[in-house]
Amino acid sequence: MSERVRLESKLKPRTPIRKLRLSTEDKLVPILKETIRPMKFNVRIPVSAALLALLLMTATGCNRLKARDQLTKGVQAFKNARYEEAVNHFQQSIALDPNYEDARLYLATAYSYQVVPNLDTPENLAIAQKALDGFQAVLDKDPNDLTALKQMASINRNIKKFDLAKEYEKKVIAIAPNDPEAYYIIGFVDWTLAYKNAITILAADGLTDVGDGNPKKSKAACAKLQAANTDLVNEGLQYLHKAVELNPTYDDAMQYLQLTYRRKADLECGDEAARKADMAQVDDWIQKAMGARKANELKKEKATQGGVTMQ
Repeated sequence: MSERVRLESKLKPRTPIRKLRLSTEDKLVPILKETIRPMKFNVRIPVSAALLALLLMTATGCNRLKARDQLTKGVQAFKNARYEEAVNHFQQSIALDPNYEDARLYLATAYSYQVVPNLDTPENLAIAQKALDGFQAVLDKDPNDLTALKQMASINRNIKKFDLAKEYEKKVIAIAPNDPEAYYIIGFVDWTLAYKNAITILAADGLTDVGDGNPKKSKAACAKLQAANTDLVNEGLQYLHKAVELNPTYDDAMQYLQLTYRRKADLECGDEAARKADMAQVDDWIQKAMGARKANELKKEKATQGGVTMQ
């Protein structure tokens, strides 16, 4: 799954603010002391305040330049898959400029790339939580940030928090309704959960899944499958069909359509005609997926026929 993060963007450092040199004042002769003191007192306060502001602005400008330098180094480390090094650079960037939102986004992304899917160790979950916290901070300021929403969905999916993963994908769809990937991922998650339910229920019935609706299962097992998987199957089919509607050559979505129709066949409970109709859909989507994959591969070949283009 593509992780669309703006790591290729070029940074344009701001011109540093120059310091102004102020000449020292000579001591005033005693005869002018009393007449000039009131004026000097009134002027000295704003001059000092302006000097402090100038020094602050100068320091801030320098820190921003240093922060951008650390960000650039972090991006290079990230592109070379040196994620721990990238994390260090991004952390330094944020320390130098706490309001640097891009650095926070990239830091969370670097953490997310270290999350191992389906690994429940405390260390892996701790890294996942750091990534989630980072993206949540982005969403706190901009709830419609698509990159953060997609990453939140991906991380939750990788640590098997599937309901949250679907929730974030639906937020993506609300903002970008023509994004086929979000629909596909929801269908994939629904199939994953339905498959797990099917394996568990069939095993308790003394059966292994053969992918044809398992007509030998008991009525009790079929009733359990209906209760566990009907909503998942219906939602999965709805979102996968939408993904293919938006991308007619989406071969991955087609593959999961045929797999989800196998789960639908489990639910027919003695209706042999309905089971066969579901299996006909399985065969149909297998053929469509094969055709789409060939078309996509041909398109890639044509794109590279001109050889390597020097940039």
